[in-house]
Amino acid sequence: MSAPERIPPRSVTTDAAAAELLALGELTVRGRIRDASNAALYCTVTYQGREAACIYKPVAGERPLWDFPDGTLAQREVAAYEVSEATGWGLVPPTVLRDGPYGEGMCQLWIEAVPDGELLALVEDEEAGPGWKPIAFAEVDEGRTALLVHADDERLRRLAVLDAVINNADRKGGHLLPAEGERLYGIDHGVTFHAENKLRTLLWGWAGDPLTGEALAVLDALAEALKDGGTLATRLAELITPAELEATRARVGALLASGRHPEPNGQWPAIPWPPV
Repeated sequence: MSAPERIPPRSVTTDAAAAELLALGELTVRGRIRDASNAALYCTVTYQGREAACIYKPVAGERPLWDFPDGTLAQREVAAYEVSEATGWGLVPPTVLRDGPYGEGMCQLWIEAVPDGELLALVEDEEAGPGWKPIAFAEVDEGRTALLVHADDERLRRLAVLDAVINNADRKGGHLLPAEGERLYGIDHGVTFHAENKLRTLLWGWAGDPLTGEALAVLDALAEALKDGGTLATRLAELITPAELEATRARVGALLASGRHPEPNGQWPAIPWPPV
């Protein structure tokens, strides 16, 4: 018997069979990611002679949260992927909901990150330099602070729009995965789609700035897809509550009405901790 064809992550993400491989393939657990807040298992998935690495997060391994219903984080991860696909930006790795060795959970294509030192930085200056956007001042050691900045990068700007739509409550620096081909992915979307405003992110550099023409066109398409009977609305209705779906529609409508990136509202911590 020949060995399965190993599929490089980039080729899978551009292959229409990626979701089929994740959904129908045989999962083999290879190890556990120890620093994850919920159970996250590194696996391989094999189907019809193809194989890829993936992450499997069983619902049974989710820690209860005070503000999100128990046992819903996996569905929210899949919902974030569905919205990402609807934008056409491909910002979330292929993600499915499926049964596995420890019960139902989300299964997401593993992305090999490549070194990219140009996304986040700490600078000693009072202002961000050219090509950077300020986030906030951070204490780096006793009595000394530095300015935390992120790159003025179109990939991050698109991700900031996606986070505003899905109401991401935990966009940390460690959730940014630069990949081959200058691709950038966002991962860990379990705390998203809450009906209340919980946007908490490092990507505040464009707060209050006008949205790009591209972003407005994407949001307009999302609004159409989120109407009753729309393709995206139908899919999200299987993954989040009716109130959360309605809140998603409202967020898209508010972004289109203002034409600007959202700003912190002061009712919720604006930056996740730890930020990276």
